[in-house]
Amino acid sequence: MQVINIAQKFNLFNEHWSPRIVGELNDSHIKLAKLHGEFVWHQHENEDEMFLIVKGKLLIKLRDRDLWLNEGEFVIIPKGVEHCPVAEEEVHVMLLEPKSTLNTGDQQNERTVEAQWI
Repeated sequence: MQVINIAQKFNLFNEHWSPRIVGELNDSHIKLAKLHGEFVWHQHENEDEMFLIVKGKLLIKLRDRDLWLNEGEFVIIPKGVEHCPVAEEEVHVMLLEPKSTLNTGDQQNERTVEAQWI
């Protein structure tokens, strides 16, 4: 058991759209990511995904509506729901998702990365 300081962990990296693993909970990873700009439309066929906004404001586009998340708010995107995160300015986000979750879901491209531990 160890105490994790989220602010200190965010200071360890600068890359956008490249999640870092900071903990494990059962069969899930707790990840931190810095987001800026528009990501790719994607879905996670078998995994739900939770976005918790630590700093900033995040837009998550859905095919039928837009979700705006402010600091201290979270949303769970159910498996199979196509979405596209957009950060007009840098956003710090905590993600809770199964260990098998790939950041680009069903889309394999240059933005696909394997999360690393920090």
